[in-house]
This record gives sequence, structure tokens and C-alpha cells, in this order.
Amino acid sequence: MSTVPALFRHLVDDASMFPPGNLPLAEAVAAHRAHLRSPYADLVGPFVCTDDNLMQVAGTARAEAGPESAPFRVSVVISGGAGGIEPVIRWGDRSQDVEVTAIEVRLRDEDDLSRNALRVVRACDDCLDEESAYVEIGLEGAWERALDVVADAGYAAKLRTGGLDAALFPSEQQVAAFITACLDREVAFKCTAGLHNAVRHTAADTGFEHHGFLNVLLATRASLDGANADEVAAVLGERDGDVLAARARELSDDQAASTRRWFTSFGSCSIEEPRTDLTTLRLMED
Repeated sequence: MSTVPALFRHLVDDASMFPPGNLPLAEAVAAHRAHLRSPYADLVGPFVCTDDNLMQVAGTARAEAGPESAPFRVSVVISGGAGGIEPVIRWGDRSQDVEVTAIEVRLRDEDDLSRNALRVVRACDDCLDEESAYVEIGLEGAWERALDVVADAGYAAKLRTGGLDAALFPSEQQVAAFITACLDREVAFKCTAGLHNAVRHTAADTGFEHHGFLNVLLATRASLDGANADEVAAVLGERDGDVLAARARELSDDQAASTRRWFTSFGSCSIEEPRTDLTTLRLMED
């Protein structure tokens, strides 16, 4: 039986090669395999890499693999727009060393994001089979029209919740609007960047306002239960970890499952920080 509660299983995608972690590729691959052998393995999702380093990840995974090792599961960030999707999927189909479970593609800035979204979903339609697709829409311009395109195609969305600049951190009102919009359209979503701690806080070193992944989970639950955008934003703004942990413990198994159906995961450059936060809040065994 898993020691990881259902609400947190495979919640944290391993983005250890990305800023600010920037772990060297070989170390990142080795660390990921170690996570998958640990008692908290069920907390961890796929390894996140870019299309530029996919082949190197595969080679490193092959060199480290034991005789019974399964293919290395990866989610691939596409750097070249819609045209970069098919080469990754076709290469992954041929590889015995990696399993491409998902692709993640960011819409390019332009006057009509929905037109860019249409190019992306058409490219996905042409080559995706069992793989998931996460379309990073952003929260500027006519982003809801682009989300409509993603929803109509049956793919998932991706929200950037932070980065190396304060301007990359959306407000709780913006995140609430995104969650509400996704759920209204029955679009699953993942988050990336700045979300490696459980509870909303101000970073001591940068002063950046970081969202908490536990806040996002509970905000998603609140929206599913009928909360309006202001109420969802209030959950996202909660800074008391004990309050959030108590709410999480109250969720039934069915509520946890339906929450995770829509908020699928988040990418983090650290697996240790989310794990430590969950054990400190007594939401997961140490």
C-alpha cells in the first residue's frame, strides 16, 4: 500500500534540470531514479526535459538502467512551437529507453492566441496517441479564447505560476480566474514554476509572492464545490499551513480523486521541498 495519500500521488513532476535548480543532466537522471526507488515514489511524476535534450536524457537513462528497468518516463517541453511536436512523438515511439508520456508547449505571443492554439492542437491531433498534451496559454490578451480551442480539442492547459522575475508570478485573482475557466470548460491543467512549497508565502531571499501547491489543490476543490472566483482567490491567498492541512484531511477519497482529475500535477525543480512540506504538515509519512 502506498504511503502517499491519494491527493498527492504523482503530483510533483521532476523538473530538476530547470531553473532555479539547474541540476546537471546526469545528476538529474540519477536523482530521479533514486526518487522512484524511495518510500515516497508515488509522490513523483515523470521526468521533465526539453526536446533539445531528450536524446541525451535517453542515452543517460540507458547507461544507468538495470536489466529489469522500465523505460524512463518523460514529459517533454517543446521549444519550437507546433512544428516541434511530431518529431518528439515519433522519436519517442521508436525509443526503447524513454516513454514520452506528455508534451508541454507554450503558445507564442501574438495578437490572436487562439490561432496559435489551433495550430498546436492540430499538430497534436496528427500524432498523439496515448500521450497527454499541456498547452501553456498565459494570462494575457484573449487567453480565454485560446482555452476554448484547447477545450474543444480535448487537451489540457498549463499555467506558469512563477519564475525568476516577480512579474512572472500571477496574482491569486488571476490564478482563480484560470482555475475557474478551466473547470467551466472541463479542461484539466498542470502548473509550473514557483510552486514547490505547499503554502503561499513571501520568499525571504527575493521578496516574491509564491503560491502554494496545497492552496491550488484546495482552490480547485473549492471551485468544484461551487465557490465563486473571489472565494477561490481567498483559498489561494491563505497563508496558514495548519488551516490548509486541516481542510486537506477533511477531503474524502472521492473528493481527492476528482480534485486531481483536474489539477493533475505541477513541475518542480525540487522533489525534496514538496515532500518536506507535506511531512511537516503531517499530510504524508516521513
